[in-house]
Amino acid sequence: MPDREIYMQRCLDLAALGMGSVSPNPMVGAVIVHNDKIIGEGYHRQYGQAHAEVNAINEVLSNFDNAEALLKESAIYVSLEPCAHYGKTPPCADLIIKYRIPEIVVGCRDPFDQVDGKGIEKLRAAGLNVAVGVLEEECKWLNRRFFTRVQKQRPYVILKWAQTSDVFFAPDDDKQFWITGIESRKLVHQWRAEEDAILVGKNTVAIDNPQLNVRYGEGRSPKRVIIDRRLELGADLHVFDQSVDTLIFNEVKTNIDGKNKYIALEDFDRYVPQYILYQLYLQDIQSVIIEGGAYTLNAFIEAGVWDEARVFTGAVSLTTGIKAPKINGIIAGEISSGTDRLQIFYNQ
Repeated sequence: MPDREIYMQRCLDLAALGMGSVSPNPMVGAVIVHNDKIIGEGYHRQYGQAHAEVNAINEVLSNFDNAEALLKESAIYVSLEPCAHYGKTPPCADLIIKYRIPEIVVGCRDPFDQVDGKGIEKLRAAGLNVAVGVLEEECKWLNRRFFTRVQKQRPYVILKWAQTSDVFFAPDDDKQFWITGIESRKLVHQWRAEEDAILVGKNTVAIDNPQLNVRYGEGRSPKRVIIDRRLELGADLHVFDQSVDTLIFNEVKTNIDGKNKYIALEDFDRYVPQYILYQLYLQDIQSVIIEGGAYTLNAFIEAGVWDEARVFTGAVSLTTGIKAPKINGIIAGEISSGTDRLQIFYNQ
């Protein structure tokens, strides 16, 4: 692997440490190299806090007495184009120009309209050398949630369900039935910590009374999104406990009750998945994991508004019940999770 790709891969490894903490910002890593040696590195740790480039430069300033001289002889690698506008923090491009770092290697351009080439243009206008496109596809893939939100004006959608060995989703008697083992449940809870929101339909809440949190994982619990057309769910259910922000899509009212926000859709007969995703986009929700039930999952599949599906197949069987959703997509992988089998699909 060429040196440039080695350093960019380090940027990606650093950037991934921000998973679950920086949304709706992208995950970004930065590495500063002087004479083939890394002298500073950083990543975007928390939304609203310093960007990767700032943290990398500050590390050099803290560790070297001759930091400014070193920076003038260094290259900075960054997985996403440095910003050129004032947001929560000042422009990173201005900081790079301030310290006259002569070479900037960018993984990919930032699609956000206030950046999108402007950072690169500003750096070049200042007389600095900018190379773009090192591990470009890998950099885009890491931030697929961010790219989806910016380019499609909706969150990145992950579908998740479990099915029995004979491809049933649940019994047809409205009783709770566990298909997967504890290993898979722990994995799902960790996934929740990586996404902005988790969405379920009314029947899932009524039957399972789920908490939709990360008690078996680490990190913060996602926002909860409930579809309850006629507001038939009881107020004593876990999802309304005010522990996290909860959005309830319905046709009755728009109202705020503490952390519970009721959002009425004008038309609950057509384009419901699309309307919901656009409302989530307006709420700065960059990714959502949809966990059921079968009717809700099928609605998003039929609308074609999904990006990734994670399907567990357990060892148990039902012989009768609600059939599991069917999906057409690219199978990206298959692994074991305890006694369960997990398949990953991507939407073509």
